[in-house]
Amino acid sequence: MTKLLKVHGSENTFFLFDLTQFEQQPTFAEISKLAVAMKAGDNPDLNNIDGILVVQDSDHQDCLGKMTVVNADGSLASMCGNGLRTVTRYLAEKFGKTKFKVETQDADLDVEKESDLADQVPAYGVQISPVRFDHNDFPFEKLGTDEIHDQMLPQLDDRLSFTAIALPNPHLISFVSDAVLKTDKLKRLGTYLNGENPYFTDGVNVNFANILAPDTLFVRTFERGVGFTNACGTGMTSTSLAYALNHYEGDFDRIITVYNPGGMVKVHVQKTGNDLQLQLIANATELGTFTIDAKDLFDHHFAAGTYQPTDEEAHYQEWIKSLN
Repeated sequence: MTKLLKVHGSENTFFLFDLTQFEQQPTFAEISKLAVAMKAGDNPDLNNIDGILVVQDSDHQDCLGKMTVVNADGSLASMCGNGLRTVTRYLAEKFGKTKFKVETQDADLDVEKESDLADQVPAYGVQISPVRFDHNDFPFEKLGTDEIHDQMLPQLDDRLSFTAIALPNPHLISFVSDAVLKTDKLKRLGTYLNGENPYFTDGVNVNFANILAPDTLFVRTFERGVGFTNACGTGMTSTSLAYALNHYEGDFDRIITVYNPGGMVKVHVQKTGNDLQLQLIANATELGTFTIDAKDLFDHHFAAGTYQPTDEEAHYQEWIKSLN
C-alpha cells in the first residue's frame, strides 16, 4: 500500500509523497497528473491542497533527502519555503536528526528543528536561497530596467511601487495600504501576470504587504500555478527582505514577523556587505495520512483509499487564536 502524508506550513497544504516507498518509482508526469486529479476531485480530504511535495533520496553531502514541488496545476515550482519545513520535519523524524541539509532544485539548504510554537505545534527553520534580483533570473522584460527596487512600474499600476526578487521562485512585491489590500487589485494583477502578458512571460508570484508596525508585516500572495494561497514561504521571505532593504541602510540583522491568512512566521534577515542570509521559521503540521493501493492511486480511483486525520490541526488553530 502507498502512503501520502497530508501536511501544511502556515495552512499552505500539500500531500508529501516519499518515492523511496516504491521499488519502481512513478514518473513526474504521473505525479503531475495526480496533483491535478486530486485538486479537481470532490473529496474534501484530498482536493484542498496547493500541490504535492515529492521526497527522494539525495546523493549530495549532508543532505538527508531531495524535495521537488509539484503545484496543484501540475507544474513544477523551483522552491517552497512552507513545504520545505514539512519535508524537514518528515526527514528529521525519519532519520532522527535535528540539523541537516535538504537538496532542492537550485541549492542544498540548511534546515533545523526549532522550539515548538505551542503544545503540539512543532516549528522548523529553513534556509531560503539563492537570492537573485536580475531580470535574467525571472525573466522579466519590457519594464525599462534590469532590476526592480522599490520603484514605480506604470506598465503595471499607476500608483504602486514594486520590488522584484527571486528566491529562486520569482516574486513581485508591493507595500500597500490596508484599503488597497481589501480591493481586488491583487487578484487582477496576479491573474494578468500569470496569464499571457509581455512583462513576466513565465509568470510571477505577486505579493501585497501591509506594514503593521516596525518589523511586522501582513502579506497576501497570488501564487504562480496556484492562485490565492493561505501563505507562500518564499513570498513572505522575499517580502521581508524587500522591507529590510527599503528600511535599513548598510548591514542589518533583523527578525521580521509576518502574518498571513494561514497564521504567522518569523523571517531572519541578515545582510553583511553583499552577503544575504535568509531563514524562514514557522510550523510544520501533519494533518493526516492517505493510504491507497498504488495502482488505484495512479488510476485516480481515490475512493479506494482511506484517510486518517491527526489532531494536530486543532492545536494549530488554538495557537492561531492566541495570536489575535
